[in-house]
Amino acid sequence: MKQVIDAGLPPLKQPFSWAVKATGAMLFTAHGPVRQDGSIDTGSIEAQTRLTFGNLRRTLENAGGTLADVTQVLIYMTDVKDMPAIDAVYREFFEAPYPNRSSAAVAALVVPGMKIEIVAYAMLAQG
Repeated sequence: MKQVIDAGLPPLKQPFSWAVKATGAMLFTAHGPVRQDGSIDTGSIEAQTRLTFGNLRRTLENAGGTLADVTQVLIYMTDVKDMPAIDAVYREFFEAPYPNRSSAAVAALVVPGMKIEIVAYAMLAQG
C-alpha cells in the first residue's frame, strides 16, 4: 500500500506524485526548483538548488521526518560545472553522515532554464 504525502506544492499536470510513502517507513520523492505557486525558478544554480532542497525538507517534515532520514539522493544537473555550487548548498541542508549520493549531468530537464532535479529516498521512523 502507498500513501501520497503532501509536499506543500501545487497539484501536478503530469501523472506522478510529489512524494509517496510505501507501507512501512520508506519515502520516495522527486523535486526541482518549483515555487509554491507552481512556477519554476530558472535563476542561478544556487537559488535553484536551495529551492529544490527546501522542497525536499518541507516534504519530509509533512511526512513526519527530517533531512537526517534521507538515505540516498540522486542529482541531475544540466552543467557538470555547477557541481561545486550544488555541493556548497547541499552542505547547508545535510551534515555527516551524508546520504549516499549519485550525480549526473544531463542534456536537459523538462523546463527550459531548469538546472537541477533530484530524487531522494528516506527511511522514516515508524510510529
